[in-house]
Amino acid sequence: MTEEKVLFVDDDSNLLAALNRRLRKTFDLELAVGPSQGLMLLEQSGPFAVVVADMRMPEMDGVEFLRRVKEIAPDTVRIMLTGNADMQTAIDAVNRGNIFRFLTKPCPYDTMTMAVQAGIEQYRLVTAERELLEKTLMGSIKVLADMLSLASPLAFSRATRIRSYVRHIRHELKLTNGWQYEIAGLLSEIGCITLPADLLERVYAQAPLTTEEKEMFESHPQIGSKLLGNIPRLQTVARMIAAQRKPFKVFPPEEQMTDEARTIALGAQILKIVLDFDQLVASGVPHREALAVLRARRDDYNNKIVTALETMRFEKIGQIVKVVRVRDLSIGMIAHEDIEAANGLLLVPKGQEITYPVLERLRNFSKRVGVVEPFRVMIQQEGGK
Repeated sequence: MTEEKVLFVDDDSNLLAALNRRLRKTFDLELAVGPSQGLMLLEQSGPFAVVVADMRMPEMDGVEFLRRVKEIAPDTVRIMLTGNADMQTAIDAVNRGNIFRFLTKPCPYDTMTMAVQAGIEQYRLVTAERELLEKTLMGSIKVLADMLSLASPLAFSRATRIRSYVRHIRHELKLTNGWQYEIAGLLSEIGCITLPADLLERVYAQAPLTTEEKEMFESHPQIGSKLLGNIPRLQTVARMIAAQRKPFKVFPPEEQMTDEARTIALGAQILKIVLDFDQLVASGVPHREALAVLRARRDDYNNKIVTALETMRFEKIGQIVKVVRVRDLSIGMIAHEDIEAANGLLLVPKGQEITYPVLERLRNFSKRVGVVEPFRVMIQQEGGK
């Protein structure tokens, strides 16, 4: 018997019983009489590697049911079983439900077994690819973020806040492939490594800039996009970052875009909102007032995303401020004030999380140059999701 679970959905309980008798020694089966029970089991007993559904069922047909399955569990492989072998049914099933196999009744058990086994193999490929993505690509992303923390502490400090906002929004909107949006948030400032440190300080302090300085700063999303564009699997993220300063009104309606274009547009719109929100808050505008500013400018910001951001809890829970020295630091603490070297160089800006490379940098400066200490750090739990 395979480890992965298989769900059969049909309104004919006798057929389900027969399938169970013949296939239960081969597969880990669960049975649902009708689409409502099928959706309930999908959410309560998942994940399922394969879902096999009949076409003709009450409440909703198999095409609509498998479309819902795709929304709830996009990795689950979907198989259609029907006695109606007309061409239009097959076309609808493939186009609307992204069906892996299309089987007709009566279906020999050997054919059914081979189709389900093929579905399980496909599921294993998809999940293995995602695991590889999470373990290798995410590790690479962490290295890039750590390099940003060393090259531009101010930009990294902002990027960590941006990622927190994006994570909350993607959970609120229940976005699939949410990792792309979070990575886009974390690396939204990666292009800033090419900018002078004093320019970033003036930008974040909202000091007046020359025309040349404005052009230099406004080029960083394109630079960041080029840096990431050649990394496998990050092309979509790179395009989100490239478009992160575009107002909502310049994007075409969703129905006129491909799936990939919609993902890129939504990611760019999320970044535009959280980056501008963070800039308002950093300038001293209270969180709720900053949200009101965004909501009032409907041409610039996607209102659906602003609504999702509004549900975030911005207060800190269990906040503890401690006075420490470099030797007392540990990964995960957050600087409650600027941490500077003895020669006046800014090492860690207020609000930045202490990561491994940041901690090593501080230790090295403490030994060779000296660090102004003690200083205050914060140990806290983040609000929101």
